[in-house]
Amino acid sequence: MLAGHVGWTQSTDIFRVEYLNIPENDTGIKTQRYKALINLPIKINEKKDYLITGVEYNRFDMGYSQNLPFDKSELIRFHVIDLNFGMITKWNENWNLVAILTPRMASNFISGSVTDDFFLNATATLWKEKPNADKPYRIVLGLTYNSTTGLPVPLPLINYHRRFHPDWSFTLGIPRSDLKYHISKKHVLEVASFLDGYFINLQNNILLEDGQVASKISLTSLLGTLGYQYNISNRMSLFAMVGKSIVQEGKLRNDEQGNVFLLNNESNFYIRTGFKVGIF
Repeated sequence: MLAGHVGWTQSTDIFRVEYLNIPENDTGIKTQRYKALINLPIKINEKKDYLITGVEYNRFDMGYSQNLPFDKSELIRFHVIDLNFGMITKWNENWNLVAILTPRMASNFISGSVTDDFFLNATATLWKEKPNADKPYRIVLGLTYNSTTGLPVPLPLINYHRRFHPDWSFTLGIPRSDLKYHISKKHVLEVASFLDGYFINLQNNILLEDGQVASKISLTSLLGTLGYQYNISNRMSLFAMVGKSIVQEGKLRNDEQGNVFLLNNESNFYIRTGFKVGIF
């Protein structure tokens, strides 16, 4: 998942369960995703340094109502498993250093696990926040390396959050930006745009009619959504959002991550709901 690639610095959840439904569009493809994650920060000294350990699991169930020029029986269910290992430490009076290493398995797991199912992601950021200021804010600046992007260099990561009015806050960043209206401490409305998707190994290669070979499947989506959050407590909440993909590309790829077959480039509606416990 693209949102998951940047790890703790963007998804600051300690616990989360979530259901996603992308209904069938004109290409005849529909997707359901089930997600569960838990991150455990362990305080290691009085400086408030923390070790981070965690695990995230995503299951994708796909449906195809139209015929494809190849056997789609092994493109029905996919699994992504992330392990998080990292540290939060005090860099100086204002900034915290966050470093996360994320080994990943992403596959249809037709025959156990194989070497190509394994990927490695890493993130290093500086994190500053002033929660008690007149206009509270949080800044995250760093680099993230994702082995599934095809780019052999770390990419910049920027996230800026501010509560600029008692009833309003915004976040500017990648992969997510949003504007929130805080109706009360319990009820929050938001509009958001963010990237989502996946990059998954296919254990058995797919031979296409033109002779090309597909060994990976990917989806990249830019989404616009309207959401509602009910805050059970300061850190615990229920949420739901609906929206539509602005840009979307589902593809089969080869071992060099080149495009070999376009599965889906039509907009979809997007429905997501869940429960989370966060550190903010």
